Amino acid sequence: MTESRIAGPSDPQSAAPFDHHSAECNADPVGYYRAYRDKCPVGRTDAHGGFVYTTRYADVVRVARDDDTFSSARAAAGGDGTAIVIPRGPGLEQYPIELDPPAAGDYRDLINPLLTQDAVAKLAPMIARHTTRIIDDFVTEGSVDFVRDLTNPLPAAVTLDWLGFPEAEWPKLAKPIHDIFAALPGSERAIRGGQGLAYMDERIRELIHARRAEPADDAVSYLVAQRRPDGELFGVDELVSVIGLLIAGGVDTTTSLTGSTLVHLSRNPEQRQRLIDSPDLLDGATEEFLRVFAPSQSMARTARADAEVGGCPVSAGERILIPWVAANHDPAVFPEPEQVRLDRDATRHLSFGIGSHRCAGAHLARLMFREMITQVLTRLPDYRVVEDGLVGYPTKGNQTGWDAIPAVFTPGRRAADAAAGGAPALTRPGGDRELVVGAVTRAADEVLEVRLAAADGTPLPAWAPGAHLEVRLPSGRVRQYSLCGDPADTGGYRIGVLRETAGRGGSVELHTVAAAGATLTVRGPRNHFPLVDADEYLFLAGGIGITPILAMVREAGRRGTPYRVVYGGRSRASMAFAEELAALAGDRAVLLPQDEAGLPDLAGLIGGVGDGTAVYCCGPGAMINAVEQVCADAGRTGQLHVERFAAGDDLEVPFDPAANTEFDVQLARTGVTLRVPKDKRMIEVLREAVPGLTYDCEKGYCGACETRVLAGTPEHRDSLLTEDERAAGRSMMICVGRCSSDRLVLDL
Repeated sequence: MTESRIAGPSDPQSAAPFDHHSAECNADPVGYYRAYRDKCPVGRTDAHGGFVYTTRYADVVRVARDDDTFSSARAAAGGDGTAIVIPRGPGLEQYPIELDPPAAGDYRDLINPLLTQDAVAKLAPMIARHTTRIIDDFVTEGSVDFVRDLTNPLPAAVTLDWLGFPEAEWPKLAKPIHDIFAALPGSERAIRGGQGLAYMDERIRELIHARRAEPADDAVSYLVAQRRPDGELFGVDELVSVIGLLIAGGVDTTTSLTGSTLVHLSRNPEQRQRLIDSPDLLDGATEEFLRVFAPSQSMARTARADAEVGGCPVSAGERILIPWVAANHDPAVFPEPEQVRLDRDATRHLSFGIGSHRCAGAHLARLMFREMITQVLTRLPDYRVVEDGLVGYPTKGNQTGWDAIPAVFTPGRRAADAAAGGAPALTRPGGDRELVVGAVTRAADEVLEVRLAAADGTPLPAWAPGAHLEVRLPSGRVRQYSLCGDPADTGGYRIGVLRETAGRGGSVELHTVAAAGATLTVRGPRNHFPLVDADEYLFLAGGIGITPILAMVREAGRRGTPYRVVYGGRSRASMAFAEELAALAGDRAVLLPQDEAGLPDLAGLIGGVGDGTAVYCCGPGAMINAVEQVCADAGRTGQLHVERFAAGDDLEVPFDPAANTEFDVQLARTGVTLRVPKDKRMIEVLREAVPGLTYDCEKGYCGACETRVLAGTPEHRDSLLTEDERAAGRSMMICVGRCSSDRLVLDL
């Protein structure tokens, strides 16, 4: 377990040492790490001066979060150059990523307020404006190099504009970052990039002095005005380091992610079309693209003391590789990880890192990425990457990306010309809204029909059959429920909720809290299951899967399109909305209670459809799998449309929200005490009182909101802390955690 020699990814026990910069790894990083994970998941190699490598999600998380044992600081590794990658590289020391807590804390506190969700949301118009301007420069040409013309200049423009650098300097400041990430260590290009950093250092210093003398409305002006806890201003050298990191993080990582996604969508046009047809799908798909196409492939730490990782002893002073790409493809966390699933819940990915050094700019990166992808799919929908012209980074060991992505497309119009011609506006997903529960009625055994409306009675956003709401429950759990009412009714939404006592608690919680007058936070409607035009429809529903099908049946009737609907369930008493379906569809509906009629004849049903028939299926996973297999056997896969809802993450921590109690939380840095009621999450109370509060997933997965507990007993509801960490009670995830004593004191 402690020694590993390989010749290639297929045989981790032969002659060549593990090397994440090798040709074999560059050719297929995922396969390379998979082979090691299967046979020697943690081991030691002589490559690049020797280090310990990891391949499993759990081991990567453990090392990345354990700052006491594994250091990010240059001093711990000895010698020159950054110690957070292997091999070590040149460059300015970057705060806070190259410091360990508590030294890193002041610098995180310095930048966090600039990069919260709310702060980044204010940058959206600027990001859209720059994206529109940049695409306008080539949209009429019919060809583009996405790297040169979009994915490189856009993040550079946004980051440097936000910081306050003059536009004329953006290309010169951004180029060294791309050169260093894209070049082989020690190559002429890498040396040139290092020289360019000297110019960047000089210009950062000049801007710091200029903004201290005459502040402007930009991020550097904010940074130079901030003070340490002792009241002193941050020094120029410190600010140069922080600003340099913001430039490096903002410029090239989003370039890599966006480029890889554009290449993937060109190679997978059916997924591109899904995103075009359902723009709000991009919101969740962004996390899947981050998982699969992590720009930062790996980082490194240095052991402060003797330790053990995954059964492998690690000596003090040894370097240890933590490859995000390997963790993101660990099947123990992500089933069938080499598949790209647009509707996968991939929020556990480690592409932004985890622990105290988790990327502070995650919200900004997502926003830039989504804007670029949205505008490309809207304005260049038929683009095709010229595969022969692709140029990738020469090594993917630490950073992956592209130097060139040539593409062709049907020429379009510049934004101003398109607006004058009545072109459709871009469609961007909406945010959260609070809805009030109206009537709650029993629709079947263990099924509630829940009606939702705006508190002030204003019309709700329009929706189409197949749409769903994302509901955030008081506990922080997030669940999706299909809309099953009539889209013509803009005064309210209707959902059906099956109580699954053997599930992970979301449906039980909703059954508990769904009372008239209660308020729920929802996002949407979103539609990843749209009803396409067809000559005829075959609708197959199982159990609670009737909810989206019911709206589709109503719409098919309106269109006058022939259809049949087959609805199965365990028993008649368990089949929600059966009477409503019968009234809508008449003899076109067949109800099959399993205890009376057995299972439907899927082969017979699907074997009888014509080429112009669209087959829609929603129900339990086993039913969907069976329908997919029958369609594949009958050559009808292209006509099948399915929707799967994940009830929640398989690793989600179960708990009973009915046991919630009120408690006080005291903020140690200000002395303020806040009351957290039973029906509110702690983070909802805290973010109203703490500017710059750091959080992200709000599910207890990512660790962004981990906060030190100074007193009190935390109730842990995350899935990240180890049992020992839970027992110690020194920190908690404030997005889902609560308090099992009367009072918590937090380091906020």
